[in-house]
Formats: sequence, C-alpha cells, structure tokens
Amino acid sequence: MTYSLVLKPRAEKDLRGLPPAVQQRLAERVRFLREDLQGDVKRLTHFTPSYRLRVGDYRVLFDVEGEAVVVYRILHRREAYR
Repeated sequence: MTYSLVLKPRAEKDLRGLPPAVQQRLAERVRFLREDLQGDVKRLTHFTPSYRLRVGDYRVLFDVEGEAVVVYRILHRREAYR
C-alpha cells in the first residue's frame, strides 16, 4: 500500500535544525515510509504517536491515519521518548 506523507510544522522545524548531511539522510528514509512503512519501524506501546522510525541516533515519531503517514517529530534518541 502506498501512503501519502504529511509533515507537521514541528517536524519540519526539527528537520531544519539538524546538520545538512543528517537532514538528507532523514528525508530519504522518511520518503521510504510511503511504501509499506519500510525501514526500522516499530509500534510503540503506551506512547503517542504510535510508531517510530529509527535512523541512526534519530527517531521519526509518526502515526498512520487512514492512507496518510503523519510525521509529528524528528528528534535525537535521548529526547524522543521524554
């Protein structure tokens, strides 16, 4: 299944605050979420948003809403689950 990709304003701001090499790597991996949630995706328990994508030391926190993947935050792993 192919999903549409929606980045919330906070996720865009998180992405812009990172070094260019990390931005490129994260953007590339987030695009793969459109195709059947590929990558190191894990469903989180007792946490909102419901899913995370691991990209090195960074975590992409997102939910699947119908036919859309909504990315809420992109954070370093030490800050992602607080």
